[in-house]
Amino acid sequence: MSGLMLRNGGGRPEVQAAHIRPVESHGSDSVRNGLALSGMRHWMFDRGLISVADDCKTILVSHNKVPGEVVGRLIAPDGKLVRPEEPRNAPHPKNLRWHRENVFGRALSEESPPWA
Repeated sequence: MSGLMLRNGGGRPEVQAAHIRPVESHGSDSVRNGLALSGMRHWMFDRGLISVADDCKTILVSHNKVPGEVVGRLIAPDGKLVRPEEPRNAPHPKNLRWHRENVFGRALSEESPPWA
């Protein structure tokens, strides 16, 4: 989502496997039910602050919950996902739709966002 390829001091990628539809909500561990995200973006995705549009590539942001200056620092300038080389590894549209319908835009808990 950011376009950045962060690596730690040992050269390993700093990335987390984020479920689009959580396992506890009948999601699978399939690559088509996942996104490779940094820790901050994983947190935002799980809390419904960001999602992915019907086209399976446009990043959606809950602008009433995420300040504009934060969006500019966390999301790729073109607002698009970096897609896998193999189309069969891309997020499945049904999983992304589930996330938009069940997670995106919901109210935040009392937990304060990391940029506050």
